Amino acid sequence: MHRFFEAVACHARREPDRILFTDAAGSLTRAGLMADAARLAARLPPQARVIGLLLPNGREWAVAQMACLAAGRMAVPLPTFFSALQLSHILMDAQVDLVLVPQANPPALPAAVPVLPVAASGESGAMPDFSEGFGQIIYTSGSSGQPKGVRHQSGQIAWSASALAEAIAADAEDTYLSVLPLSLLLESICAVFVPALVGGRTHFDTQLSEAIGRGAVRGVAAAFEAHRPSVGVVVPELLRVWAHDLLATGRTAPDSLRFVAAGGARVPERLAETAWQLGIPVHEGYGLSECCSVVALNRPGARVAGTVGAPLPGLQLTIRDGEILVDGPGVMDGYLGGPAAPRPWPTGDLGALDGQGRLTVFGRKDNLIVTPLGRNISPEWVETALLDDPGIAACAVTQVDLVETDGSEADGALAALVIPTPQAQGWFDDAGPQGIRARIAERCAALPVYARPTRITVLELADARARGVLTANGRIRRPAARAVLAQKTGANPCPVPPLPSQERPLP
Repeated sequence: MHRFFEAVACHARREPDRILFTDAAGSLTRAGLMADAARLAARLPPQARVIGLLLPNGREWAVAQMACLAAGRMAVPLPTFFSALQLSHILMDAQVDLVLVPQANPPALPAAVPVLPVAASGESGAMPDFSEGFGQIIYTSGSSGQPKGVRHQSGQIAWSASALAEAIAADAEDTYLSVLPLSLLLESICAVFVPALVGGRTHFDTQLSEAIGRGAVRGVAAAFEAHRPSVGVVVPELLRVWAHDLLATGRTAPDSLRFVAAGGARVPERLAETAWQLGIPVHEGYGLSECCSVVALNRPGARVAGTVGAPLPGLQLTIRDGEILVDGPGVMDGYLGGPAAPRPWPTGDLGALDGQGRLTVFGRKDNLIVTPLGRNISPEWVETALLDDPGIAACAVTQVDLVETDGSEADGALAALVIPTPQAQGWFDDAGPQGIRARIAERCAALPVYARPTRITVLELADARARGVLTANGRIRRPAARAVLAQKTGANPCPVPPLPSQERPLP
């Protein structure tokens, strides 16, 4: 991390008054960031080794992260949209000594942990001293089970920022718009570390990122139009909403954009094509927290549709029995409280490399469905076909064992949980079972018969979030989705609460 720190300090010495970070409340220059970080680092108690960051997107987050880096402390991002139970788990599991909070309206903590307010004054001051020891423990909302702490404390974050900057040709003229929560490792790397490394500029849309963290995905197109950045990062659901807003208003994305990365889940090819037609230069990528968020990425001017591009420079990808394995400087040290991570790291994802080294991701290894006739089906394959429908926000496909009306068992039926977009919800309300089946059949027409869902359940987006079917960034939690499908199809009874009236199974 020392080399990264010196690069940031060098920018501050060379052009101290050049603006680095902005939000709705003000701006922070390169020198102002370092001075604020020095003041905060001096206030950190010596015994506070593990520091929680409970801050919204904004300049204060950047100051807090830089202070932890300079002081050699372990940072633990605390998502502002997590429940009290989730936060309590992280505070206890990571043994957080101190939590950094905003000066205005600091949030209440579910545990008795000391807090320290963060200021982003931008006033002049000395550069911070550097101490080794910085790292981050990353917790995500997860797609299943209790989140585990992922340890990155051997320079993975600095390496990832450098490799990403090289991959997308980032430079000091780039402006980045931050709309995803900074508690996501990818967002903090792209919004804080990469701009600080290359001397670029970031605007934090605090209000929008807080809304997105809580599942209110609105205003994306307006934000990009208002701030006109050159670079951004979105998840597929944000891309879908952005494209829908542009289509609804007859507009296109700002011509300032040169690169938009999309990750977190697979981007349907039709959505990507639509985005490009609307002026959104979307480039698909692939990664996971255990590998410092980015493993492979389509490069500017070298995007190949259907792939997630080549691995970042310095990473080695191999395919073993269909599974993607990753080795190199981005792989985590291990899970908190666990042994060192094995090398190469088995991702649990299925994929393939083409002759040019570009990666295609098929889905999760542990999600693989085997039909009674021995056919292998990756649910993500079917889900991608369904997500080509602009009216479907999310979906989950699984296998269920049904009991037919005559009492016989029908093993291995494919069931789909379909979550419409708010704009399409009215259509699904009015279409009836036959209309919905026809719509789903049209999307699945290119799939073999054995890969087409035969049982369909429709669930409103708000109910999906309320029942924990979706993570904060729109990914499906498969156990929760399976519970809904199992209950509504009469398969494998699950101890789930009664379904809201908005959930309509199709017989």
